[in-house]
Amino acid sequence: MDLSTLQKEDYQTGQVLLIDKPLGWTSFQVVNKVRWLIRKEFNIKKIKVGHAGTLDPLASGLLILCTGKFTKQIERYQAQHKEYTGTITLGATTPSYDLETDIDQNFDIAAISREAILKATQQFEGDIMQQPPIFSALKKEGKRLYEYARAGETVEIPKRPVHISCFEITGIDLPDVHFRVACSKGTYIRSLAHDFGKALDNGGHLSALRRTKIGDFEVNNAVTIQGVIAHFTTQTNE
Repeated sequence: MDLSTLQKEDYQTGQVLLIDKPLGWTSFQVVNKVRWLIRKEFNIKKIKVGHAGTLDPLASGLLILCTGKFTKQIERYQAQHKEYTGTITLGATTPSYDLETDIDQNFDIAAISREAILKATQQFEGDIMQQPPIFSALKKEGKRLYEYARAGETVEIPKRPVHISCFEITGIDLPDVHFRVACSKGTYIRSLAHDFGKALDNGGHLSALRRTKIGDFEVNNAVTIQGVIAHFTTQTNE
């Protein structure tokens, strides 16, 4: 993605920006940073910038940003299939299904075989019903699910249909299992990690995640947030 040719009118008319989100940043922090840089560079009081699909702070990878009039297309990009690579750590579970919370239960992984791991992926391919994690931004009765979780309240979370077109094991180094997943909108990879552990009569949680693709957009064509900052800083100093 080349930012050097873009001018104020381009951002206002509408642009699709591919950002390689780093670990530790929220999607909203990326949006706010890019919006501030554009406003400062072109002396614009107001410009619309939004993202097409949240990435958790503990995940890295492709984040699509839309500017100006292109923000009306965000739902179209959100609906596209996505691809991820990551790591499931077996032998332990966490309430959030990832590293956001501490381990709450440990399991013995001595009996888990490579064959069992490869076979377990099969039950998650195709159309499946998946339960979102309690630590998520989904709403129930006007409250975010993570608000219930942080308050220690239990709440019933209905399962919902998702489609996983590919669940490939790319490496096994127990307790870590490395994978690639291609899936529909609304799929929680954290839930997949948790359910994968259960399918092995064990426990599992997501310990690493990177989004590599959204529709035809690939992270290899994205710019880092540091690259965006450097671009606008250079522009300002010229």
